[in-house]
Amino acid sequence: MPTREMAEFLRSRRDRIRPETVGLPAGGRRRAPGLRRAEVAQLAGISPDYYMRLEQGRSVRPSPSVLDALARALLLNPDERDHLYRLARSEPAPLRRHEDERVDPGVLRLLERLDRVPAYVLNGRLDVLAWNAMSAALVTDFAAMPRRNLIWFAFCDPRARSFYVEWELMARHGIAQLRAATGLDPGNAATRALVEELTERSPEFRRWWDRQDVKGPSIGRKEFQHPQLGRLSLDYVGMLLPGTVDQQLVTYTAAAGSPSEAALDELAERVATR
Repeated sequence: MPTREMAEFLRSRRDRIRPETVGLPAGGRRRAPGLRRAEVAQLAGISPDYYMRLEQGRSVRPSPSVLDALARALLLNPDERDHLYRLARSEPAPLRRHEDERVDPGVLRLLERLDRVPAYVLNGRLDVLAWNAMSAALVTDFAAMPRRNLIWFAFCDPRARSFYVEWELMARHGIAQLRAATGLDPGNAATRALVEELTERSPEFRRWWDRQDVKGPSIGRKEFQHPQLGRLSLDYVGMLLPGTVDQQLVTYTAAAGSPSEAALDELAERVATR
């Protein structure tokens, strides 16, 4: 265990924080402008002796709750918190979920800039959190969906079975991603409600759900039968977004010089003139 490195890291973070920054009085004689060890312990809700052992590099393996308390007390950013976990426990810090499913403004701007590439952002259960005009023109008007979720679309919207050429393969992959979401956030009420609804409405969903298949974001190819453009063969890339538990950016492109590329170009021109 790299306890020495952890001790040095804790000291460096403590030294950079002035007492008044965290609501403590700045009076009294201090050898350094930063926090005292006892003050960090007080802010983190742990004993001064325990924190002293951490800073002295003794053989201590702090629990996740202690590490999170230290991260809050020392005002660590997400990268620093992750670094602390790796030093203390040789494992990454668990990511924190945004309950309101916020999409980073920079990602939203990226979606707008991808004006000739269908792209959207999904969470683990395949809710569509954000999208650009090209993806809505390719797949469906996400804003008008009764439930903005791709698994729901696959099993509950009759258009999906003709839109996805390999509907069963696509549906089973989606179920496998939904299964993975239950492991990332066990007991999530929205995920449970979606599974219950689809289990009740679809015998196929029930059968495939019971297979316990699991799948994360991936790269591959999908075949679509678009109502205006005809058959499309598109390569997709699902990229997990940094700093999120399960948000992924999905993009669709076509091989250079292919009929599908020409069809996407035509779709982009239609979107641009609306």
